[in-house]
Amino acid sequence: MSTQKETRQQAGTVEENSLRLETEKAEQIIDALNSDLADAYVLYHQLHKHHWNIEGAEYLPVHEFLQEIYEDVEAAADELAERLQSLGGVPHAGMPALSENATVEPEDEDVYDIRTSLSNDLEMMGDIIESYREHIDLAEGLGDYATGEILRGQLETIEEHTHHIEHYLEDDTLVIESATN
Repeated sequence: MSTQKETRQQAGTVEENSLRLETEKAEQIIDALNSDLADAYVLYHQLHKHHWNIEGAEYLPVHEFLQEIYEDVEAAADELAERLQSLGGVPHAGMPALSENATVEPEDEDVYDIRTSLSNDLEMMGDIIESYREHIDLAEGLGDYATGEILRGQLETIEEHTHHIEHYLEDDTLVIESATN
């Protein structure tokens, strides 16, 4: 393995882009997208945690549902990283940068009942939805309609998953509670 290193672009810098978006405007959008990227990875890990720890009568459908969501979040993160790179930025990739730039707070390491876990996911997803709406306005206000469209598509997906989590948290269920509860 070669010990020689050549840095092509330093993290935190913005280069001119071929999309003809002014560097000053691109910087603002890149900051927003890196925040969204960091939030996506926090959500991804929390969803994965819940996917691993789900138990009970509704194990399989909830387990599969959580996998679907975290796979969508991972794909969204990839799309965000590629977009901010095309704007001349460097996507956050290391855990310290992701942790420092996330605007959402992850659940701790403890394992909770699925209602608590899904409620925590719902709360985090709501915060991300609000952030996406702000970043759509930012991008489009700066003339970057393509980024706005990317975020709008991701917003639609996360809103759909949020709505489905609401259904899981409803009181109506086919699972019969034991008399000892």
